[in-house]
Amino acid sequence: GHLVESGGGLVQPGGSLTLSCVAAGFTFSGAAFQWFRQAPGKEREHVATIYSTHTLTDYSASAKGRFTISRDNRKETVYLQMTNLKPEDTAVYYCHRMNYETWGQGTQVTVAS
Repeated sequence: GHLVESGGGLVQPGGSLTLSCVAAGFTFSGAAFQWFRQAPGKEREHVATIYSTHTLTDYSASAKGRFTISRDNRKETVYLQMTNLKPEDTAVYYCHRMNYETWGQGTQVTVAS
């Protein structure tokens, strides 16, 4: 299977972006997904997780209250809605199928004025 992210870009501090991750090649509805991010010179870090049960989610401390992870099983897509973005959110954001070595290519998010 594979994952393809989109939706990154340049946004001002305080702005919003929604990332998408389209999946193919495996049974989407039974899978759990995660968003990670990696800033230059830093380790890749977990941002959010959504389990096959739509209501069960998990967030990092930096994402909680500002980011929302969701999924659409019909469209086989995972989303990450990001609000009140800060310069420290600048990173490449990756979609990951939990418990598998399936990663997207990443999408760049830059928060700057």
